[in-house]
Amino acid sequence: MGPSLCCFCFLLASVISGLEPKAVIARLEAKYHSSHTLQAAFLERYTENGHLVRVEAGTVYFRRPGKMRWEYESPEKNLFLVDGKTAWFYVPADHTVTRVPAKESSDWRTPLALLAGEMKISRVCETVRIAEQQAPESSENAMLYCVLRGTGEVKQTAGSRSTDEERKLSEAGEAVYFEVVSNTGELVRVLVKNAGGVAIEFHFTNWLYDPPVNDSLFRFAVSPGVAIVNGELPSGQNVIKP
Repeated sequence: MGPSLCCFCFLLASVISGLEPKAVIARLEAKYHSSHTLQAAFLERYTENGHLVRVEAGTVYFRRPGKMRWEYESPEKNLFLVDGKTAWFYVPADHTVTRVPAKESSDWRTPLALLAGEMKISRVCETVRIAEQQAPESSENAMLYCVLRGTGEVKQTAGSRSTDEERKLSEAGEAVYFEVVSNTGELVRVLVKNAGGVAIEFHFTNWLYDPPVNDSLFRFAVSPGVAIVNGELPSGQNVIKP
């Protein structure tokens, strides 16, 4: 390793260690707390054991309290909707909709419901630390490692870090990361790793704050000929429950 590279690594480590999780969390919460509605473009990547399985894209909407609408446009149209009480997953091509009580849903997107709620990271995470095992995609961003509530990990104060704990959980595929623009608090990416080498990440762009979104957008109307299935979402969707 040359002198210049050593200096760069030292500088990078100094910058990372100087990040204050509490400050980043405060900016993240403040960024979204005051908005009644939210809208963003999203790109979703699903991988298994490091291999890309599928990529999907679309538009997501949030509305307080506790409502979400994920409109998938590519590669095919489908819809994931939470109306505050029920979670719906609709595949138009199959003429089938799956519904489950929102509180019982263990869907990948469940942690993101906090954007449509009180916007308190502590509702989802037992502790939050600066990630050591997962780097942000931009030097302007902070990567936060979230210890989900109910995982059984020893509780520590926000900002405390245990590289060994994060490494073990990350290697076991049990980790949640939030990538946030450090100085603005804007959410850029959410990465969820689960046991079995399964991972999913959501990239967000073009955030709109308090766009005019009608409440009817968060109500699912079952069309004639559409079969309703009661139960959990299809395999590959029901991986994590905070």
